[in-house]
Amino acid sequence: MCGILGLLLADEDAQINQMLFDGLTVLQHRGQDAAGIVTSEHGRLHLRKDNGLVKDVFQTHHMIDLRGNFGLGHVRYPTAGSSSCAEAQPLYTNYPHGVCVAHNGNLTNAADLADYCRNKLGRHINTDSDSEVLLNIFADSLIKGESNGSDMVENIFSAVEKVMSLCKGGYAGMYLINGIALVGFRDPHGIRPIVMGTRKSSTVDEKSDYIFASESVAIDTLGFDLVRDVEPAEAIVITMDGQVHTRRCLPEDKISLTPCIFEHVYFARPDSIMDGISVYESRLKMGEKLAYQIIEKYPDHDIDVVIPIPDTSRTSAVQAAYILGRPYREGFIKNRYIARTFIMPGQETRRKSVRLKLNTIKSEFAGRNVLLVDDSVVRGTTATEIIQMARDAGANKVYMTSAAPPIRYPNIYGIDIPTRHELVAYERDDEEIAEKLGCDWIVYQRLNDLEDSVNEAGDCSDQSYETSCFSGTYVTGETINDDYFTKLHDLRNDDAKLKQLESTGAAQAAKAGMPPGSHDGCENLQNDRRGATRA
Repeated sequence: MCGILGLLLADEDAQINQMLFDGLTVLQHRGQDAAGIVTSEHGRLHLRKDNGLVKDVFQTHHMIDLRGNFGLGHVRYPTAGSSSCAEAQPLYTNYPHGVCVAHNGNLTNAADLADYCRNKLGRHINTDSDSEVLLNIFADSLIKGESNGSDMVENIFSAVEKVMSLCKGGYAGMYLINGIALVGFRDPHGIRPIVMGTRKSSTVDEKSDYIFASESVAIDTLGFDLVRDVEPAEAIVITMDGQVHTRRCLPEDKISLTPCIFEHVYFARPDSIMDGISVYESRLKMGEKLAYQIIEKYPDHDIDVVIPIPDTSRTSAVQAAYILGRPYREGFIKNRYIARTFIMPGQETRRKSVRLKLNTIKSEFAGRNVLLVDDSVVRGTTATEIIQMARDAGANKVYMTSAAPPIRYPNIYGIDIPTRHELVAYERDDEEIAEKLGCDWIVYQRLNDLEDSVNEAGDCSDQSYETSCFSGTYVTGETINDDYFTKLHDLRNDDAKLKQLESTGAAQAAKAGMPPGSHDGCENLQNDRRGATRA
């Protein structure tokens, strides 16, 4: 669930470094592991990327070097590959022209595609990142099209068609083709989000500036007007002269809009609009339907107060409290200045993190029957600790409710929802889950109510969604089998993450793919060329 951003300004002498920084800061909620920016200045590329938050990765001297009117930005939330800063994005290859990619999502056939790149295309794959696969397949197709004398725009569309025909999974991204075009694209099912915006140039008459972003909130913040979402299997090519070209890159029978519903549950900011639907309105509907379900199951409930678990669940909690006719209170205060733990493998680390990040207002709990509202319950570690905190603060009874249905299956399209055995709802019913968490009872959103919440917020009735972590149904099902889940477990379980953390100590010291001791930031681009150039 990374955050991606791309900008192309009509004024060749304009500077986008501050805009990319500001836009990535707005998208920081989509990934806190690493950040990167690449800019193009009259044909010269400048790159800075590293592990950390946006405000920490980009210092003044980095920003001064990130010159140009054309560029990409990325914040990383890792689900595939390692936590090495070598895999921070954007990724770059120098041939042809200089191509960069910023990508959000997960390719389910990434390992096979890496072998394809090495053995069939003769291209060097330097990392375990599936984004590097997206980059190399596109670049190779671009080279072959140029050798045939194709029109450049047609050649770009052909290259995206090649990418989409080979790559399975959920993905949205952007290619920067140096001196030629900015390209936005989205997977055939529209699982991962990407939107396009524009504004009139303030310095070049009758020309426009363009932006792509994971969420509309970045478009709003930077002063652009939202045009629309990129459609499933669509590529939008914006050339350096400001011409916009669009095309669906696969046949209609291979295209279906099934966006990830977890965006509305948790990942997206409430002030974003996704596929024409307000995230805020959808979360209000979730709270409303939760409340009616509580009334249905427990008509004589003794709830005294409704308290959200900050931050995402606040919108749902407000509406649930309104329908239940019970007061809404802030019972947990979040410490926003705590130093971030970049990777939290292992239950004990997660428990400690909860206590550091949240503290209770004891007067809101003492002697009361409390309904806690969360956006979702995954492993249950956080929920267990929060329920115990409520009891320690003096709560008489603690009830739990989730705006999302029980999560019983891994997510394979870009959300790090772990393997089945780590999920608290796996092979447990509601009573068993409540006992495991330590609450008096738990009420989950029903899946049909969740889908209705989003559709009603968008005034539509028949939109389908990617709901695999709740339903176990994967829209790209042909590549998903028991062997895949076994490999997924080997990569994602807590023990594997602990070993990976220990083994990447040297890589953490390396700057953006460079050997330890090398220079970082924009200076690493020259060296990155060797790792990404066609072999």
